Amino acid sequence: MPAPWKSLASLTAALALAAGLTTVVGETAAEAAVPATIPLTIKNDSARGDQVYIYNLGTELSTGRQGWADANGTFHPWPAGGNPPTPAPDASITGPRSGQSTTIRMPKFSGRVYFSYGQKLDFRVTTGGLVQPAVQNPNDPNRNILFNWTEYTLNDAGLWINSTQVDMFSAPYSVGVKAPGGTVKTTGRLKPGGYNAVFTALRNQPGGWSGLIQTRPDGTVLRALSPGHGVGAGALPPGTLNDYVNRVWSRYSSSTLTVTPFAHEPNTKYYGRVSGNVMNFTNSAGAVVTSFQKPDSDSIFGCYKHLDAPNDLVRGPISRTLCAGFNRSTLLNGANHPDNNAANFYKDAVTNHYSCAIHAQMVDGKAYGFAFDDVGAHESLVHDGNPQEALITLDRFN
Repeated sequence: MPAPWKSLASLTAALALAAGLTTVVGETAAEAAVPATIPLTIKNDSARGDQVYIYNLGTELSTGRQGWADANGTFHPWPAGGNPPTPAPDASITGPRSGQSTTIRMPKFSGRVYFSYGQKLDFRVTTGGLVQPAVQNPNDPNRNILFNWTEYTLNDAGLWINSTQVDMFSAPYSVGVKAPGGTVKTTGRLKPGGYNAVFTALRNQPGGWSGLIQTRPDGTVLRALSPGHGVGAGALPPGTLNDYVNRVWSRYSSSTLTVTPFAHEPNTKYYGRVSGNVMNFTNSAGAVVTSFQKPDSDSIFGCYKHLDAPNDLVRGPISRTLCAGFNRSTLLNGANHPDNNAANFYKDAVTNHYSCAIHAQMVDGKAYGFAFDDVGAHESLVHDGNPQEALITLDRFN
């Protein structure tokens, strides 16, 4: 995927874990039952009069090609792009009016379903693939459009679909999956009044957090950028988390941080100690297995750079634990991590107040407030190995 798909890291990790568990329990019959496409029903409960436009974009799993799917689930590869980027084909599907529903077909993709209100999104294609909206850039053509997206993977092992706030918090929606017996699992729904409450929390939070909020020239609130994008855009101070990082570094200069990254492998432990500007991790034999430079706020909010998490069995899982601990400000809560008790999250004055505000307003408490919010299973993700239908509900803003 192109770089803007960074938030799919969490979905990919959850997919790998869930697929592994499916193999363990032997649901081969369910896996074989997943057809080439399944129905996706979009219900519009927004109470807005705007026309809605739907886009189903992603990577075709059977070929690895990037493209889009039409309402029938038919795949269309992106044409060769240019430099500067050239306009992409119009992949929009007319969505339902308020109070109505539209059902389309979802193919075996790893991708996103975008939806926009009142105006079509502007997609471009470069020689490297699709250029997606990046509204942290004030010159992005989608900057003043109200839109959002969900992420999903549909493959032979089932459907994983999540709501995401890794890049921004905007037009509210929830997602669901219907199982063979008719049971529906849902996530991502805000509490009554929760949409406005998130923006109110950011406005009232000292330290520049209100700078994450983007509005149209007429004052209409469009979204709140994630803090990582906020730092990159100059909307949030780059030293926002420095005080907490300094306290963590000081503590583990004289004590040991123990990381047990896999809940199903309680004997796999790594031990972190700070030396100067570096935290070194050793295994049970005392050998250094990986080291981390002292992270800045951007590394923490984005779970990258100094907290890069490769898809391996050592550095990646340790980095995920550190990233979650810094964002949730739990690394000073005892020496054993991850701390998966949500009652302990965001209690420090220096924390990811954006993620805190979103989680506080979710009906089930779950969200993707940062890339590895799935540490401890606090992410807004639902899965079924034999999905009968995927669901997206465009929820009310008030």
